[in-house]
Amino acid sequence: MFQGLKDDIQSVFDRDPAARNTFEVLTNYPGLHAIILHRLAHKLWQRKFYWIARSLSTFSRWLTGIEIHPGAKIGKRFFIDHGMGVVIGETAIVGNDVTLYQGVTLGGTSWDKGKRHPTLKDGVVVGAGAKVLGPFDVGENAKVGSNAVVTKTVPAEATVVGIPGRIILKAVPVDKPEQDPMRQKMEENFGFDAYGLSDEMPDPVARSIRSMLDHMHLVDERMNKMCKTLKALDHSYKGDSVPFIDEEGLDCFKEAK
Repeated sequence: MFQGLKDDIQSVFDRDPAARNTFEVLTNYPGLHAIILHRLAHKLWQRKFYWIARSLSTFSRWLTGIEIHPGAKIGKRFFIDHGMGVVIGETAIVGNDVTLYQGVTLGGTSWDKGKRHPTLKDGVVVGAGAKVLGPFDVGENAKVGSNAVVTKTVPAEATVVGIPGRIILKAVPVDKPEQDPMRQKMEENFGFDAYGLSDEMPDPVARSIRSMLDHMHLVDERMNKMCKTLKALDHSYKGDSVPFIDEEGLDCFKEAK
């Protein structure tokens, strides 16, 4: 129990740069107070002391503004930042190293008994005001944007935003080859870092430009294949490949900037 408390305190230091010392964390962090009281209430719930568990949960809500049903299963190093307005339902399951911000709801979409709340796998981060509703999984290290409403399964490493929640970024598979050198050179010539997008703050304009560059790259590849085919049919054909754009030819674009 004391090791679990130590881990919960350390998780505050790891994820909140405003935390200065252990005494401050123990006395002024409602998220920590809520998880300590929940762990006690959950043990009572498991032993079928339902009324006492619910009463302790109600006291915790009054004290911290955070409502966690005593039946919810919470993993290690769980961190609720600020915390006011957080609601976690009875059948919710939260993995290790999960972070929730204020106003988050892990709720249900039906009144049926059984599993009706979400399961958050290890490393999930849920932004302020987000609602995750229903008995589905949010995969490892996934991120849910602020004020998003998520009602479907979220893959591991994905980022979800909007109402209804939509996946905007997904982790690149390990076996996927690195960026093509020709495409990279094209981006450098245009002065655009299409693959420098942040996982935390995707830019829809940059993503659109990246799609345009990908299309240009595909057209160049096809033109090169056509040139090679023409040369194979007619050896007098001199076009070996599509000439690459020289940076000097882009002076007009540079001046426009």
